Amino acid sequence: MRQTLPAVLFALLLPTAASAQATNPRFGRWLLKSEAPAPSSNIMTYEPFGASGMKVTIQAVNAKGDTTRWWYTTNFDGRDMPVTGNAGQSHAAVRSMSPLVNEIVNKKDGQVTQRLTNVLSPDHNTIAVIYMREDAAGRTTGVTFATYLRLP
Repeated sequence: MRQTLPAVLFALLLPTAASAQATNPRFGRWLLKSEAPAPSSNIMTYEPFGASGMKVTIQAVNAKGDTTRWWYTTNFDGRDMPVTGNAGQSHAAVRSMSPLVNEIVNKKDGQVTQRLTNVLSPDHNTIAVIYMREDAAGRTTGVTFATYLRLP
């Protein structure tokens, strides 16, 4: 009985922890909707991180077939987190604005370079992103839009 009780408790608690992570509708792989010819592609992967955070990985392939891959983690608390593998970005800070909207602030060596608004569709199958680039004075220098589609 003594040996069985810990195993039963572990089995009961494991699905609870796993289901808490599985509730984030962003988890999965997302393909950038693009007119660029193959082999160009951009895939965002959102995975569970820690108790309630997320690991964000971007893998992009350019027209020549060269692949870049970079990533960061977040707890959706607006704190700067280190970015690995992206020469143009040293930190990212993600803040949840609502269940469907996140704000992401990208920095290079302490200087804000870009602000993103990341919006998950109500059906959880599309992510729309507004990219706003900033100069050293904090002025918006460019705005672009992207749509990502959930991959099966």
